[in-house]
Amino acid sequence: MRMVQLRWVEGALLGLGAGLTLTGAAWASGGGHGGMDPAKVSDFIWRSVNFLVFAAILIKLAVKPAKQFFAGRSQEIADTLQDLEAKKAAAAAALKEAEAKLAAVGAERDKIISQFMAEGEAEKAKILEKAEMVAARLKEMAALTIEQETKKAAQQLKQEVAAQATQLAEELLKKQITFADHKQLVEEYLQKVVEKH
Repeated sequence: MRMVQLRWVEGALLGLGAGLTLTGAAWASGGGHGGMDPAKVSDFIWRSVNFLVFAAILIKLAVKPAKQFFAGRSQEIADTLQDLEAKKAAAAAALKEAEAKLAAVGAERDKIISQFMAEGEAEKAKILEKAEMVAARLKEMAALTIEQETKKAAQQLKQEVAAQATQLAEELLKKQITFADHKQLVEEYLQKVVEKH
């Protein structure tokens, strides 16, 4: 295709040269109207021929480097696009992996919460069982003693529940900090990928 274009350009230049030569010859003959000076016509023809030769040489010399430049540039752009696609795919894979890890962290958190709830229910059952045993014994005592023991049991229950609630809050806080740190790392990584490209 490009070879055909070069031949077409060469043919056009040769046609132009032939036309200028014929025009110069017609002017040299005078055409019956006094004509031009043959020296000027000859000078004009030689200048035209020199221009055509110079233009043909310039085209011959410029076509190959121009082709190489544009071919190289096209390849460079294609390589850059391919590299960007690869990085985009890698970032998408990293994002999916991070999302999977976040889902796993969420599932683990739910599992721990369920475990603590079950343990809390079991502990509650134990505490209620102890309270019933104490209540059975306390029925035999005076009303004042019953009231004091009930307050003591309630205080102990509050302390145990508070201790378990504190422990549960600490575990949840640790998990949330890990989750936040993980999320921040993912965001920083994605931001670095975007900044590089």
